[in-house]
Amino acid sequence: MSLRPNARPRVRPRVLVAASVVAGIVLGAGGAAVAADLVPRPREVVYTIPPLSNGGVSPDPFLAAGVGMGGNVATYTASGTGPAARNTAAPAGSPERYIDYALLAELYPTFVPTPEQRAAGALPPGVTITEAQGLNAMARVQENFAAAGLQLDALTYMRIYVDNPPGAASGDYNGWNRAYRKYVANVSRTTGDLIPAYAPVLYENETRPARANVEVATLPVAGWLVEIEAEGHYGSR
Repeated sequence: MSLRPNARPRVRPRVLVAASVVAGIVLGAGGAAVAADLVPRPREVVYTIPPLSNGGVSPDPFLAAGVGMGGNVATYTASGTGPAARNTAAPAGSPERYIDYALLAELYPTFVPTPEQRAAGALPPGVTITEAQGLNAMARVQENFAAAGLQLDALTYMRIYVDNPPGAASGDYNGWNRAYRKYVANVSRTTGDLIPAYAPVLYENETRPARANVEVATLPVAGWLVEIEAEGHYGSR
């Protein structure tokens, strides 16, 4: 029986523990023994979250060590998604073309650039061009998921391709990660509250997906510095 898209699988965080304390064994691939408690149930999504050094629940992990899904969980894979060319005042093919000033206005309401500043790609103090593109790209992933009936708390896996900003020797991972926290991994897993360090955000989200970053020499659209592949499961709140 396949899971209908509007059916809700059970979502469970998994804390990494020693295999010896888990009762029950099943056979995995190749006949290897697997602790039964580690195998997701047919309609279950399991986020594996490393614990704190004292064994307690980590309130603010950056990502999941991995995500397991039962056989009856419907999944969704989005194509590689980059930022939209929302800043038409900037030259075509330039990184500044992919700044979304509407998003920046939500986060930095006192930043009101003039048309000339927009054409030059002006940004709020401390915000980098990769960060601005990351915000834009995540908004497009959010739209992609919404078209499929999902929210960003359904994320299970992300692969992010980052190109060097002009004149930089490497990709701006810090800028990208700041953009990430505006949509993902910004709510405490212990209190359920928005973590003040990340406020304001564009989407409150406790989910910590599994993730990988890849630095590339070029991306398929001139001016892009960020492209995101995203996978999710049907069952978001």
